[in-house]
Amino acid sequence: MNDPLLSRIEDASLNASAPPEQRWLDGWLMRFNPGKAKRARCINAVADGRLPLQERLHWAQEAYREAGLPLILRFTPFTAPESLEAAVESRGWRRFDDTRVMTWHAYTAPSTPEIAPQAVTPLEYAEIVGALRGSPMAQRMAHARRLLASPVPYHGFVVKDGATVLACGQYAAEADLVGLYDVFTAPAARGQGLARQLCSWLLARAAEQGARHAYLQVEGDNAAARAVYHGLGFADAYAYHYRTPEAGEV
Repeated sequence: MNDPLLSRIEDASLNASAPPEQRWLDGWLMRFNPGKAKRARCINAVADGRLPLQERLHWAQEAYREAGLPLILRFTPFTAPESLEAAVESRGWRRFDDTRVMTWHAYTAPSTPEIAPQAVTPLEYAEIVGALRGSPMAQRMAHARRLLASPVPYHGFVVKDGATVLACGQYAAEADLVGLYDVFTAPAARGQGLARQLCSWLLARAAEQGARHAYLQVEGDNAAARAVYHGLGFADAYAYHYRTPEAGEV
């Protein structure tokens, strides 16, 4: 994939998901954040490397064992080398979590909807979205650490009815790119168009700060969310997925 803008978007998404727990191994960016987001606790193979694959896999396995995390590789159109996926597939690594990166090129901010989201701190946001998702406390704390340490600042907002959170969403802006992250609507508040309104509000706010291109990541089988994003003008740009040698839930 040679599209320079999509390459920048991939870089921006890596920057925005950077945890404090990461290090390099011969062209592999290894991440060890024990939160929910797999992109912050997996390997991104961004360069060919010089070591034999078996040696890299050995040292990566040791690193993830020490961190108490499963070994996961993320595969995108930018993964290097192109032969890597076939190599791990031949070793029996299973594929899972098809995810789509959706983009809005020639960014034009939508009209601001009639909602009044409230700003929250990264610590508050991690707790709010974690509670809505039913995430265990360890994952909420890991999410908070990642947001606080992110080299790209996050801006989190919630829509409330009194003290009740109806929806939440946040964005991370870098140069003229803005990514939407962790958009979530409380189950009891779904079907009211809140996600669409909140995303429109976030995009408009980011546009005021110089954003011209928007992106987000969503599971390929999340039809409801994808319909919302398509309605906002987003379109599929590329896909990524993961592979692991582990059995069971990762």
